[in-house]
Amino acid sequence: MSTTLAFPSSLDSAVSKIFRRVVPLLIVMLICNQLNRSNIGYAQKYLEADVGIGAAAYGFGAGVFFIAYAIFELPSNMMMEKFGARIWLTRIMVSWGLISAATAFVQNAEMFYVLRFLLGAAEAGFFPAVIFYLAKWLPNSHRGRATALFVAGSSVAAAISGPISGPLLSLNGVLGVHGWQWMFGLEGALSVLVGVIAYFMLDSHIGDARWLTHDERTVLTATIDREEEEKVATSGMGDGRSRWKMLIDPKLILFCWIYFAIQLSIYANTFWLPSIVRRIQGTNDITVGLLSSLPWICAVVAMYLSSRLGDHNPARRRSLLIIALLTAAVGTYLAAIASPWLALAFLCIAAMGFKSASPLFWAFPQSMLHPMVLAPAVAIINSLGNLGGFVAPYGFGLIKEATGQVTWGLYGLAIASALAAILVLFVRKSGRSDDTSEKAVANAENTEVGDPTQERLTR
Repeated sequence: MSTTLAFPSSLDSAVSKIFRRVVPLLIVMLICNQLNRSNIGYAQKYLEADVGIGAAAYGFGAGVFFIAYAIFELPSNMMMEKFGARIWLTRIMVSWGLISAATAFVQNAEMFYVLRFLLGAAEAGFFPAVIFYLAKWLPNSHRGRATALFVAGSSVAAAISGPISGPLLSLNGVLGVHGWQWMFGLEGALSVLVGVIAYFMLDSHIGDARWLTHDERTVLTATIDREEEEKVATSGMGDGRSRWKMLIDPKLILFCWIYFAIQLSIYANTFWLPSIVRRIQGTNDITVGLLSSLPWICAVVAMYLSSRLGDHNPARRRSLLIIALLTAAVGTYLAAIASPWLALAFLCIAAMGFKSASPLFWAFPQSMLHPMVLAPAVAIINSLGNLGGFVAPYGFGLIKEATGQVTWGLYGLAIASALAAILVLFVRKSGRSDDTSEKAVANAENTEVGDPTQERLTR
């Protein structure tokens, strides 16, 4: 049976609709996710004063989130395959909003640890589910930009969390409630609201999207199916018979190490940037929030531009990723040895590097991994990589308690980023046909769907 594909205009219009309807919603969901995950950075000194949670206990509580995240990541992503993105992403978002809001009632370090662990369990699977979702809804030629826009949501959240959290903290005493309690409660409630909205706007599969025309659904499905057939032929990820056997490929382990290094920098800055900014004399809650947003604003611009370059020329993605990681390494090292104001400027440069590295990195698993293992592989990479979210904040907490500052932690981040840049060079050597895979993907991107030689798809 043959199906005549629609003209390229149908593919273009389908992609445009996804960028207008789905991608913005996913960005808003990630913004809420990052707000609820990282707002404890602004509450740190108040948690110490009101609850008695010191630097090491704070660092452990910030990091134990990622232990739960790693444990429940793969099961969560496999449940998403079973129930579909609409139900599962909504479940994730509503549950993390409720648990985040419950942090307003924390009374001691033990309760803080439990709530952070539960928050990690609730959030587990969100990020890899979205990466998998984009891989199933967008052609490779548009996926890098979509991934960059989505990941930029974390930088947007970091940029606005200060301006939002600062005023909420200033509500201290209103109705007899601490400012940090207002912050946790209201930001958690926002996630629940957005989660309910997402239920009515998301579709699990392209065929369910009534907001796409028949031609748009047909050509979009055919294009993605064709790309997946290319990946099956050129991925070098096993013989296609055993899903679990393919998950022990050395290439997957290499991806985990690179992403771990990226996450070290991201979460060290997420949880400790406000503390670093407080070294600047004359700052208060509002100015700390505003100044802490600067690195993330710079990161948003850098992420979008680097991912656009990567989409226009997929062969350039490796070089762009290496440059981004080296930028992170140099910026972080200089921030460690500079005065407070200069340190903030260098952290802006570092953030442009390590945040740009994240969407550039995800283009490699999406284009190289066998479609059969893409969902669990992404979950494994994200869960193991996110252990950097435990190591970085907890390590910084121990370093600060021991030395009174976080300088040695910044040195460690610089070294990790530099090593990750070196590891990227080995991605092409870890599989037997990576170079062929990249060329095939590039050729697929340059093939017009409406070309007469590609007009028919035999099913």
